[in-house]
Amino acid sequence: MAQDEDTELNELRRRRLQQLQQEQLSQAVNPQAYAAQEAEMQRRDAERAEALRRILTPEARERLGRIRLAKPDVAASVEQQLLQLAASGRLQRQVDDATLRSLLERIMPERREITITRR
Repeated sequence: MAQDEDTELNELRRRRLQQLQQEQLSQAVNPQAYAAQEAEMQRRDAERAEALRRILTPEARERLGRIRLAKPDVAASVEQQLLQLAASGRLQRQVDDATLRSLLERIMPERREITITRR
């Protein structure tokens, strides 16, 4: 079983290395296109951050920032939902901390209780 995990891990490493090499090659071949792509990504991130700043209260933004550190996928999902709600006009006011918590409770999976008994 450990050998299967090792081969799978080595395969993942090999694929990631190949992906990084391809990215480096594309950067070397056309650095202007890469720089333009980077600038576009930064612009989108800035627009997204500005939209979230308008949608969320400071307390809710702080909570979402802490969640982003612990669970980036959950934070991205919440951000996407909030941006879609705002774009469709279904948000009438800023999302406060309590509203964000209720949204997170619906999104986040149930926690499993783990108990360890020692003998």
